[in-house]
Amino acid sequence: MKIRRSWYELLKDETEKDYFKALQEFLSNERTRYTVYPEDDCVFNALNYVPFDKVKVVIIGQDPYHEPNQAHGLSFSVLDPSPLPPSLVNIYSEIENDLNIKCSSSGDLSRWAKQGVLLLNTTLTVRRGQAMSHKGKGWEEFTRKIIELLANRKEPMVFMLWGSHAGQFADIIPSQHLVLKAPHPSPLSAYRGFFGCKHFSKCNEFLEKHGQTPIDWH
Repeated sequence: MKIRRSWYELLKDETEKDYFKALQEFLSNERTRYTVYPEDDCVFNALNYVPFDKVKVVIIGQDPYHEPNQAHGLSFSVLDPSPLPPSLVNIYSEIENDLNIKCSSSGDLSRWAKQGVLLLNTTLTVRRGQAMSHKGKGWEEFTRKIIELLANRKEPMVFMLWGSHAGQFADIIPSQHLVLKAPHPSPLSAYRGFFGCKHFSKCNEFLEKHGQTPIDWH
């Protein structure tokens, strides 16, 4: 496993549990028989881009994109030159309306991750062409542990919880953090309140209030 040391020290005990060993065996078999996304060395990119103590914002997705040349370990993000997925189009639209800026044409959100935005899917792998195919195999327990570790940090952070799937984590996040909830940015639900939620300006106001550099969301 290629996990940044600051995270591995915190998650080492988790990786030795039976469920995680079973998950790794499942993944090994899956990669032997099918194409699995993202590539093996990108699975933990969300953690590898942002050290534990540098996380300022957490955005929780579900599972990786399941078509070629898309997933690279960051939620909602796609590799260039892939076209922007519909949810990311809506995210950019909300950013532009909220902050009155023009977003990049690139769907690669590593530029956010490098500023302290943890782009974490709750399921970290998927079989090609089969959305949610690795759901219920153990990833959810592992990523919930990650969210719990962050929630227990004293330093204030922003948690953006979009849709009911991400919203389930609200109950474990203490009051020193800012929890921003909205419908998912998917075209199926964005018009129910994601558009106009102003999460990005609220996030930056909170960070500045607590002496942190705001995120450049372009």
